[in-house]
Amino acid sequence: MTTTTLIRTFAVVAFAAALSACTTAPVVPPTPKLQDLLSQASQASAGGQKEKAITLWQQTATAYPADKTPWVNIAQTRYDAGQYGEAIVSAQEVLVRDPNDKLANSIIAISGLRLSTRALGDLSRQNNLTGPLRTESQDLAKLLRESLGETVLFPVAPAKQTAAVERERPKAVVRKIKVPTDSDSKADPFSALK
Repeated sequence: MTTTTLIRTFAVVAFAAALSACTTAPVVPPTPKLQDLLSQASQASAGGQKEKAITLWQQTATAYPADKTPWVNIAQTRYDAGQYGEAIVSAQEVLVRDPNDKLANSIIAISGLRLSTRALGDLSRQNNLTGPLRTESQDLAKLLRESLGETVLFPVAPAKQTAAVERERPKAVVRKIKVPTDSDSKADPFSALK
């Protein structure tokens, strides 16, 4: 065989191999419907399998990256479990998809406050809430009070305030004593006791 024939033969074999590789492409299973995935996750959550539900919601978020629903469910589940850091991260994913989502903003705000309260409590117990950290904490508390329209951060309910004041001041018992007259004593002998 000549060199030219060898090159042609090699080219034909390489071309045939390339064509056969194209026909053996892997079969990709179809993506399940969004509602089916959400339904499976909701069933797991309702059954008390919260971590399984979160895994299913994460798979749903991967399959449907533009949809905020899986992230809303993850954020709410993490918040309900007291996992505030993870709740914030998931709620931020919601806001990437919908910046006006009120639930996500609420989860971020309240989770952040709970984490801050916990950290400030720990610092106070350790007597490390001093200097710039104390000043910044006071400034943030002031901002919170102003945002809530309150003069104190945790106001006492009016009923509790009234009850507390009443407990502090015992009431004097005042009885009106009616001085009997002759006509009253004849009509009602117990009139002076009323």
